[in-house]
Amino acid sequence: MRVFLMPLAVGAILAATFGAFAASTMTSGTVKDFSSKAQTLTLNDGTVYTLTKTFKDPGVKVGEKVEVSWTMQNSKHMADKVTIVH
Repeated sequence: MRVFLMPLAVGAILAATFGAFAASTMTSGTVKDFSSKAQTLTLNDGTVYTLTKTFKDPGVKVGEKVEVSWTMQNSKHMADKVTIVH
């Protein structure tokens, strides 16, 4: 019975670990540059976020504080959601 439980436990741990990497990350900062044409948002720390084609602009402007929910895809920060922080 133990022979079957150990691989099952290891598999469950690995599956949970890989699921954590796919989860969204939240970052906040000040907008340094925003281009709806190029579909990019750059924060003051220099990180560039690529916006999805379905991105709904909440009125982002340079100098505004925002929260960005993002995931990593092919070495790009893909923004899922951008929220203006007041």
